[in-house]
Amino acid sequence: MSKNLRGLAWYVEEFLETIVVTRGVSENTVKSYAVDLKQFSIFINKTCSELELITTRTIRNYLYELGHAGLSSRTIARRLSALRQFFGFLLAEKVITSDPTISVDGPLATRRLPKVLSENEVDRMLEFCAKDQSPRGLRRSALLELLYGTGVRASELVALKMGAISRDQTLVTVKGKGGKERIVPINQSAKIALKNWLAVRHLFLSDQKPSAFLFPEKMSRAGHLTRGGLAAMIKKLATDSGMDPDKVSAHIFRHAFASHLLENDANLRAVQQMLGHADISTTQIYTHVLDSRLKALVRTHHPLAKKKD
Repeated sequence: MSKNLRGLAWYVEEFLETIVVTRGVSENTVKSYAVDLKQFSIFINKTCSELELITTRTIRNYLYELGHAGLSSRTIARRLSALRQFFGFLLAEKVITSDPTISVDGPLATRRLPKVLSENEVDRMLEFCAKDQSPRGLRRSALLELLYGTGVRASELVALKMGAISRDQTLVTVKGKGGKERIVPINQSAKIALKNWLAVRHLFLSDQKPSAFLFPEKMSRAGHLTRGGLAAMIKKLATDSGMDPDKVSAHIFRHAFASHLLENDANLRAVQQMLGHADISTTQIYTHVLDSRLKALVRTHHPLAKKKD
């Protein structure tokens, strides 16, 4: 295989197949890498003729062009990360003799703090949700209680299977990114909502046929409720309960789960495990919820805070 750029697409495919097999990365991650590497291919096809001619300067020029095009530092950092992974693969396969990304510094991305609902706002939505005792209402309650009670991602929640719930309905086994499993406890409120849902779940089965999914959906090709269906359900609930629908999403319930636990003195490592974060630094972003409480504590109780100018 020639190392010219006409063979780049082939190497990209090899790279994507390799990370699926060796790392078990998610489908969304593979798609993201594919898009990022395609954009890079478009750029270098204008400037280079061989893989070995791609230098550190080439990479820096590419990042400069992305910034000039108005892309955020977060997006540029993600594109650079994809390139690092790809060129690391090429180096390991001896396609190239040096990695042009090694000495390239990424943009200083400011980490955005997640939007978080207050405990009162979550309670208001859950209480409003619980008033609807119809089969769809019971399903919605179970979904929301599990979202807030376990911190699962939307994609993880809708794809849960019946076998993921323990027999006593106190634990749920969640299959997360890369196929990694984690066990999360189910609180009493979620347990009650789940029990009520299971009593009417059969009404959502196609022609009364069994389904392995906890939240089956007749019209879904996947056989279960879709992320889009869950998102629409939450937006409507927000509107109906007097909340701003732009402020509420499944992922914001996940943020609320983590933030409210830490606000009530939960162990950071335990929260990390329940969220399924590989790196604790990802979980640490939620500690921002403690800042306002600590600042208020100092302002209120520190001796110097009581002195007047």
